Amino acid sequence: GMKPGPDSIGIVAVGHGCDGAAARACSLVGMESSRVADVLKDRPGWFCDCRRMEILGAFTTSSGATVELLYSQMYSPTTLTQARDFCTLRYTSVLEDRNLVVCERSLNLGMVPPTEGFVRAEMLSSGYLIRPCGGVGSIVYIVDHMDLEAGRAPEVLRPMYESSAVLAQKMTIAALRHLRSLAQEAAGEVVTGGTLQPAALRALSLRIARSFNDAINSFPEDGWFSVASDGMDDISISLNSSWNPSTVGLKCSSSNNLWSDGDGGVLCAKASMLLQNVPPAVLIRFLREHRSEWADWADCEHDASCSDTLRTRVYGAAALAGAELGRREVPMPLAHSEHQEIMELVKFEGYDSARDGALVSKEMYLLQLCNGIDETAIGDCAQLVFAPVDGALSDDIPLLPSGFRVIPLDTGVMDGYGLSCTLDLASMIEGGSDMDAAKTETGISSNNLRSIVTIAFQFGYETHNCESVSVAARKYMRTVVASVQRVAMAIAPRVGSTLGLRNLSGTTEVLTLVKRIVGSYRINFGVDLLRKQPSNNEELFKMVWHHSDALVCCTCKTLPEFIFANEAALDMLETTSGGLQDLRWDQTLDETEKKNAYSDITKVMQQGFAYLPAGIRLSSMGRPVAYERAMAWSIVDDNESIPCVAFMFINWSF
Repeated sequence: GMKPGPDSIGIVAVGHGCDGAAARACSLVGMESSRVADVLKDRPGWFCDCRRMEILGAFTTSSGATVELLYSQMYSPTTLTQARDFCTLRYTSVLEDRNLVVCERSLNLGMVPPTEGFVRAEMLSSGYLIRPCGGVGSIVYIVDHMDLEAGRAPEVLRPMYESSAVLAQKMTIAALRHLRSLAQEAAGEVVTGGTLQPAALRALSLRIARSFNDAINSFPEDGWFSVASDGMDDISISLNSSWNPSTVGLKCSSSNNLWSDGDGGVLCAKASMLLQNVPPAVLIRFLREHRSEWADWADCEHDASCSDTLRTRVYGAAALAGAELGRREVPMPLAHSEHQEIMELVKFEGYDSARDGALVSKEMYLLQLCNGIDETAIGDCAQLVFAPVDGALSDDIPLLPSGFRVIPLDTGVMDGYGLSCTLDLASMIEGGSDMDAAKTETGISSNNLRSIVTIAFQFGYETHNCESVSVAARKYMRTVVASVQRVAMAIAPRVGSTLGLRNLSGTTEVLTLVKRIVGSYRINFGVDLLRKQPSNNEELFKMVWHHSDALVCCTCKTLPEFIFANEAALDMLETTSGGLQDLRWDQTLDETEKKNAYSDITKVMQQGFAYLPAGIRLSSMGRPVAYERAMAWSIVDDNESIPCVAFMFINWSF
């Protein structure tokens, strides 16, 4: 059932074995019922995948109910499928018991044919039941049931349209989260960074996501037209000549050397690719935290014309690459929601060369939206979208976004649950055990995770340099695609903390090692490493794996080798369980630590343990990681020899 109180998230269930995709949800919302209905009926106001919704006609019945004929359009999430549209009839009425009901389903009307470039989808019986609940708000029931014509999509992409889990995340859960956000804002519970109010930040979040959808779909009615491919790859180029540089986020002054007088437009370079064994949340989080891994013009350096075009003629190139701005990147959080949606203003600081050779201080900004980075939210799309802006944000600032979107294609994990089985939505949002149980029962593993990645970058151009910008953008997109593929291969062995934990915990050798780490800690320091006693081996492993401090174990050879690291240590070393064995011990040491590290191991081998002062380690990416203090102890096996040493790094940070 539902949790009591106005902060209840509620429950969600997904359909299995039914026509199309179906999801339902129930939640207690601290809002009056008529207000809830108005919010939910305004689908473009909260659903970023809804491109438009028009009321073609409406009338009121004798009982006071409202009947509306609607035409709606939904964006395609990738460049490889067509957008969907709907023709539906919506009925809204207040019942005798004061409950408010909104029902909607498709109509087969020849008078409203599908729009060119769209696939006509069907909305089966869907809607909302809103029950007033005393003085605390309303209980909201949501049912979404759609046949999105999966057969019209390439076979590999059909799970996007067949999955009830995807529908639940994109639409059903999104509706509940929007209602809860509005209620929290009205109660003054939302705290944001900067000067913009929560409503303005929410509007910016919706606008940047919808503008990114516009770029991916590039509808002809918006002024877009395609450019013929060079035949070398799947990168597509679209142009929009109706766009004007004065409408972008940054002020177009002569000082930035980006624009001259004359006509211009916007160019969008797009590509989609299939990835194996890489969860969307993991990939997007890596792309956000390691911009230098993909936003680098270095691969274009061999082509002077490409480099010059991108650096000096493409709008926002310096901000995206950091090539002219050095490497200092300063994220300034604007909002961080409970379901891992992050809105931030990223400032790039550095120096640019003036004509006389002097260095001029320079700053540029990106408004950045990152969402879907909760690994436990099965079926959720993850994306990183950013747009160049002025440092002074306003709620009506023009946006020209670029970014990445990753959509899971193997969502049978959650879809295996029938409508008779419900999952606690709070667990989905906060990483609860219901999701873990679903993964266990369906046997999900790193070997069957597939996802589709869509990349879109928008650049401004002027009429006289359109061709050179097109060539340069295509070349740069190839480097971005190659970078993403390289990153995906690097992080593929680790399929998220929960799945990695399950794979490791099933290994007898690892379980034995973990028990020895905990037992040796107690022998050497006289206290327990864990706060409570685990009831079994699996619980013991989970407690070590999720320990807040970084725990690393290495062999005591001439050159120590890593053999185990918990989740925090993998994050600290910026590696994976699979990549740990390829990470050299000396690679994680700076010059100072190299002088002390081996003596520390010798000390541990002699006396069994050691307390280490604050210091620096290097991640696999070469980034310095500071820690407040560390502890080391010998791992004793049954023969009382010392095969390896464990380290615990406390309060570490980049």
